[in-house]
Amino acid sequence: MTTTATTTTTATTTTNSDTRVTVLGLGAMGSAIARNFLDRGYRTTVWNRTASKSTPLVEAGATAAATAAEAVAASPLVVVCLLDSTALDEVLASVEPAVKGKVLVNVTSGSAGQARANERWAGERGAEYLDGKIMGDPPYVGTDRVMFPFSGSRSAFEAHESTLRELGSVAYHGEDAGLAAVEFMAQVALAYELLIGYLHVLKLVQAEGVDVVEFTERFAGSLPAYPALLGSMGQAVKSGAYAPDLGSLDVQAALMDDLIAHRESLGVDTMRMREVKELMDRRIVDGHGDQGFSSLFEVLGGAAAQV
Repeated sequence: MTTTATTTTTATTTTNSDTRVTVLGLGAMGSAIARNFLDRGYRTTVWNRTASKSTPLVEAGATAAATAAEAVAASPLVVVCLLDSTALDEVLASVEPAVKGKVLVNVTSGSAGQARANERWAGERGAEYLDGKIMGDPPYVGTDRVMFPFSGSRSAFEAHESTLRELGSVAYHGEDAGLAAVEFMAQVALAYELLIGYLHVLKLVQAEGVDVVEFTERFAGSLPAYPALLGSMGQAVKSGAYAPDLGSLDVQAALMDDLIAHRESLGVDTMRMREVKELMDRRIVDGHGDQGFSSLFEVLGGAAAQV
């Protein structure tokens, strides 16, 4: 698997001058993508299973195709933005005769495995494939408030980079088509983990009679310290050398008992704190109580053998 370093694009590097682009799928995000291309002067062809969704775009200058295959035939670059992988499979099957020689840019949500399968499908039919994911909301398409990680065909990315950059902040993660999905899934999962933890803490803070807005402001003020900590933890996981970040596990485990007891006394969920304590205890029993929090990586499911 190729793991070429991520490249974030900040300048146009393509010489491609063809302004034709097709957008398949006109939900909220697909429509925003198509509208953005139109506003920036691209000759845009659109298709949607429910044809009426194309009306506002046609009124703005787009060309509506009668079929998905007809839409694919109209442009060298085809952006596919559908609800899910089931819808994607159905549409790809319907455009199979038209994809030869095209660049397919799929920004439909899906797994890394699906992206690699889509790339194989495209390659077997003479098309180039880029997998992309969307990190942001439709109103912000075309601004740096939306991030688009891409992976797959390097030649396709380089040829159409300037067009893709019209959509927002773009990064190329390598020739393995699954890497954009890996980035997306990891970023989104981490956000959910953080936010559900935050909400649980607000339950605790509120139960103690503390103003949740004022607490949030104080916590937000501590966030600038986290990038350095995260960087050191990432290096520790990569190297397998675990310094006592946040203190040694021997000390941290005792603190966990206090955190769990505090939550129990207020009727606040303890599941996450108990999970952390269990991992710490396992690591200590294995003789690594002098190491830090990052060493818990070694006892997570699917992690490497313990050091």
